[in-house]
Amino acid sequence: MASPAAPPPRPRGHKVNAFQLIALLLAFVLVAAVGGVLAAGLFIPAVAGAKAVTDTSIEVFNDLPTELEQKPLPQTSTVYASDGKTVLARFYDQNRTDVSLKQISPYMQHAMVAIEDKRFYQHGGIDVEGTLRALVNNATSDDTQGASTLTQQYVKNVLIQNALAETDPAKKAAALEAARGKTNERKLREAKLSISLEKNMTKDQILEGYLNIAQFGLKVYGVEAAAEYYFSTTAAKLTPIQAATIAGITQRPGDYDPTVDPKESQRRRNVVLNDMYQQSYITKKQYDEAVATPIEKSLKIDNTAITNGCQPAQISAVFCDYVTRVIANNDDGAFTAWGKTSTARLDTLKTGGFDIVTTLDLADQKNATQKARNAVPINKLSTTTDKNGDHVKLQMESAISSVEPGTGKIIAMAQNRPFDASSDPIKGATSLNYSADYNHGGSKGFSPGSSFKPYVLAEWLATGHSLNQGISGDIPAFAPSTFHTTCGSVGGKTWTVSNSEGGAKGNISVEQATADSVNRAYAAMATKLDLCEIGKMAVSIGWRGSNPNDQFKGKIGVYPSMILGPQQTSPLSQAAAYATFASGGTYCEPIAITSIKNAKGKKIQVPSAHCDSSALDPRIASTITYALKGVLQPGGTAPGQGLDGGRPAVGKTGTAQSSRQTWFVGYTPSSPQPSGWVMPKATSTSTTSP
Repeated sequence: MASPAAPPPRPRGHKVNAFQLIALLLAFVLVAAVGGVLAAGLFIPAVAGAKAVTDTSIEVFNDLPTELEQKPLPQTSTVYASDGKTVLARFYDQNRTDVSLKQISPYMQHAMVAIEDKRFYQHGGIDVEGTLRALVNNATSDDTQGASTLTQQYVKNVLIQNALAETDPAKKAAALEAARGKTNERKLREAKLSISLEKNMTKDQILEGYLNIAQFGLKVYGVEAAAEYYFSTTAAKLTPIQAATIAGITQRPGDYDPTVDPKESQRRRNVVLNDMYQQSYITKKQYDEAVATPIEKSLKIDNTAITNGCQPAQISAVFCDYVTRVIANNDDGAFTAWGKTSTARLDTLKTGGFDIVTTLDLADQKNATQKARNAVPINKLSTTTDKNGDHVKLQMESAISSVEPGTGKIIAMAQNRPFDASSDPIKGATSLNYSADYNHGGSKGFSPGSSFKPYVLAEWLATGHSLNQGISGDIPAFAPSTFHTTCGSVGGKTWTVSNSEGGAKGNISVEQATADSVNRAYAAMATKLDLCEIGKMAVSIGWRGSNPNDQFKGKIGVYPSMILGPQQTSPLSQAAAYATFASGGTYCEPIAITSIKNAKGKKIQVPSAHCDSSALDPRIASTITYALKGVLQPGGTAPGQGLDGGRPAVGKTGTAQSSRQTWFVGYTPSSPQPSGWVMPKATSTSTTSP
């Protein structure tokens, strides 16, 4: 229904008095009825020759546009859980969902016509009798009258929406004044546009447009959003009493909103019901039953229908925020059409009317949140020593991320502290997402400690070494010259290594060194490898840096102690990397969105997981899975921490910075398979006192 842009605004300073306006309007209506709207514009000067209007009024009239530019209306975008039904969050500038006239109850259509424009199907855009009466009244008294037809009201709403879409503040203010001002010029403009509009649109199209554009409450635009909010239903299912309530609101949304003033809203509803009955849209029985019903009894308010943003998602708010950051910061092209900047993309989210289905499994999210909070209560503090040697208490946090191997789908993303990015956060809340990297959650990440060791083990196996090979777990210090790199040089002082977790002595197998997480053994293993290749292997498997402000700018640094995981990463990154082991060697970037439909129901591009089946040799992945079983068995660093019933599970613990951060990253098979394991989830858990 869009049309060419409106002509430039007419020259300032031309005013039309009431009598000039009446003459213009009469001439326009009469000629339009005979020869069409374009002919009317041509013949007005001839009519004006009878001195009914002045040359100035003719010029003003001719300067008025005849084409109405109808831009797409701002609509609500909805984010769903993985089931595609459960709403996680809504985003909007105006809470609106467009629907076709076929999706709107006939009672709703009749209620609007009955109360706002009973001659809607007879007139050609303006109601001459009512309009002239209002013009004379407005010119001679301070009591402003409307008498606008539905077509005129639709035109006014379109002009207001066009003004709101203007990006230049001065132009926006001027356009809003022109669209809302109580002037005769505005009425004439609406009249001319309305008659023109009725030449190009059917009555049903105009009624549909009005029911979608009109405001039906303080936070409700369009009949579909009104039906959902006030009655927990759809526009298609509205009953006479519900339709009358909604139709009555639009005249004064702030006063007739039943959640604001039920008494006044009920009075107005009954006026609508009476008009519906008098115009034979409802029976006497329907009328009597409806007016006898207290408005409070008829309402079924759904407050979730007017929620805006991630906060109402509660335990899923942290994941919801991650989704918005994916939209704002995605760099693979999926959202470039939404805007060139992050702000522009988020503005598109709030106006585009998208249905966004995510990867979040609600049951897993609930379970993960409960586990995170049981392990570390929301307001738990820990005592540590700062750089000055003083004892300080720090807030403790825990985060859990779960990723589906082979797809990259983020199944759960939880933390112990509530997520609240508002200006007035709830007690104990945080605006940081501890599961994600800096660009997707604000956290600079955490040192993974020994949970980095499987990447070293992968390079060990890739270079022909085995799990059974013996290695010393007793060497306390390593000179720089004992390490090898092909991408630089190893400098610095002798590296003294202690065993934070495992304490094995003497010569041990690599399998035991892995299960017991022996730092000195892994340092000895690194002397037999290329540190640069260890770094490449880690990145191939999925390790990603989280802190863009450190010396490596989020890239992996190559130096001897890298094998013990001092560089910051995120729980989500670790879960995705371990999912590479679980999937048999395929790395997939974490994804949070599975599908998006625009306001017209058309599917649009979503970010890809860019799955790489060549990330790791399947035989190496299988061997690492075998080695990590030992972590949960007697002799490992987490004995007895496996699944109930003896079900198989694998994982790796990690500690960093004097145990300020502790990790567990693991995965579980759904069932053993002859060709390998089928891993539904890889989970990374981090507990930290930043």
